[in-house]
Amino acid sequence: MNTTTLATPLRQEQAQVVLVSGISGSGKSVALHALEDAGFFCVDNLPPELLHEFIRLETARQSLRVAIAVDVRSASSLPHVLPVVNELRARGTSVKVLFLDASTPVLVRRYSESRRPHPLSKSPRGGDRLQALEESIELERLLLAELRDISHVVDTTQLRPAQLRSWVRDMVGARSSSLTLVFESFAYKHGVPLDADFVFDVRVLPNPFYVRELRSLTGQDGPVADYLRAQPEVAEMLQQIDAFVRRWLPGFASDQRSYLTVAIGCTGGQHRSVYAVEWLSARFAGEQSTLKRHRELDARDDRREHGH
Repeated sequence: MNTTTLATPLRQEQAQVVLVSGISGSGKSVALHALEDAGFFCVDNLPPELLHEFIRLETARQSLRVAIAVDVRSASSLPHVLPVVNELRARGTSVKVLFLDASTPVLVRRYSESRRPHPLSKSPRGGDRLQALEESIELERLLLAELRDISHVVDTTQLRPAQLRSWVRDMVGARSSSLTLVFESFAYKHGVPLDADFVFDVRVLPNPFYVRELRSLTGQDGPVADYLRAQPEVAEMLQQIDAFVRRWLPGFASDQRSYLTVAIGCTGGQHRSVYAVEWLSARFAGEQSTLKRHRELDARDDRREHGH
């Protein structure tokens, strides 16, 4: 089948396509279920060569919101993905590419708990030899590296399933734009997010944690915001981050990037980094498609909601 020629014209201006990829064990099934709940028609492990024909058929059937999982199980077909994405976008289709990732130790633990084999567990040298799980994961990272580069990457290392579902819904709900700016707060004690394009450390700023009345609050609360707003060094750092992002944002947009993630970290991910993300996202919201995330706060809210 010739994947570059469509038998009938697609109503591309109405279609919305989400490609879901990532490292095995990083949460692709959770993401697909979230998209299905959001009204997408979902297909797992569709060979990339069939993307055009599949989307043509679904748009003809009025299925204008389609989500497709593409991963290393179709390793031989991965080179087809980038040309297909580029052509669909050139025809006017809204195509968002979501790539899920997680740290290798966490992936190893998840595989240990599920006791499922990795899709690349068979040795590339053939025979019945199985390669170590860590080797399979690193090979998978290599095979998917090019796809990861054009994707919106979400690090699921610290995410509970409910958090991931919420973040996926936010992503597909963001207005169409040449580039979506993502601001994410995090705690250094839990590790730097793998999905960050830029990381700024605000631990040097005054810490509301040491003010007894503010300790239990967050950067989203008025008293904490008032405290930080009154510190000259806080305003200076945030203005410098703002200026840096504005200086380089056009370059990333012209490089065909769909997402740019700016991560702001402090010690506990509760006060300073949260305030910084709130401040920065408000500054850009009126002029840029913008998402904000609070990794540690979202996790805490999720635990409360589920009684943990």
